[in-house]
Amino acid sequence: MKVVAAKNSAAAVAEKTNWKAYFKRYWQLYVLLLLPMIYLLVFKYVPMKYVLIAFKKYSIVQKVGEMPWADNHGFQYFIQAFHNRDFLNALRNTVGLNLLDLVIGFPIPIIFALILNELNVKWFKKTVQTIAYMPHFLSWVIIYGLAIQLFAPSNGLVNMFITNLGGEAVPFLNDPHKWVGTYIFLGIWQSFGWNSIIYLAAIAGISPELYEAASVDGAGRFRKMWHITLPGIKSTIVVLLIMALGNILGSAFDRPFALQNNLVMQNAEVISTFVYKNGIKGLQFSLTTAVGLFQSVVGVIFLLFANWLSRKLGERGIW
Repeated sequence: MKVVAAKNSAAAVAEKTNWKAYFKRYWQLYVLLLLPMIYLLVFKYVPMKYVLIAFKKYSIVQKVGEMPWADNHGFQYFIQAFHNRDFLNALRNTVGLNLLDLVIGFPIPIIFALILNELNVKWFKKTVQTIAYMPHFLSWVIIYGLAIQLFAPSNGLVNMFITNLGGEAVPFLNDPHKWVGTYIFLGIWQSFGWNSIIYLAAIAGISPELYEAASVDGAGRFRKMWHITLPGIKSTIVVLLIMALGNILGSAFDRPFALQNNLVMQNAEVISTFVYKNGIKGLQFSLTTAVGLFQSVVGVIFLLFANWLSRKLGERGIW
């Protein structure tokens, strides 16, 4: 027993020493990790204590613990949200737009990465990559300005081209149904190049020997792509798909807020803009906190379900 205890103690000391040596060697990486950790702590974890506002009658002159509990055992504002037509419309739009983004937009970075991987002319490949990445660095205010120049009914470049060919101008930004297509298109254009980076990194990790062996067997480019490249990045695709499914009820604020207008509000109002208008502008803090909490809980449920389903089907999950 003493020998076993001594071995365990020696192993613990060695592990501690190895950790210190690893930290000393790669301390720069830990320093880089510090800022994201501070961001998560300040903006994600510290505000969690104010989740109680969803169950209380908010008062600006009282601390959270001193506020009276809401009616219906604290669920007054959750009930109020689900009786609010504007919230139900925002919920429907959020799910609908995110599903369209997922179904249409998720495969495009994968396809783009596969095509780039097949390009042999390096300067052309780098040029295409740079052009595809650039929209990611544009704010949605700038993208909206570009959209006006392209899709305005009277003087937009696209509609001028259509009318010059004898067609009728299309209200891309003013018709609720056509606005949805424009919204999805602009979102894909802005993000597909940047989102393809992780797939290109995964492809770079595939052993070249597999491609050489396939060439010896007479496989062409498409067969190599189908039987080597895609299986090689399958785990990456699954992990990113799980994360996308977890965000099915989430919604960024800048994109819908920049693109929406009064003519398309029935399809453009999402949960984030609903919270902004009713919380920050309307001062209904308890109601919008309840909406945000509901959004977070459902997002976690989707994430857990997607991860469970992935592991059930024999694929790699996120944990």
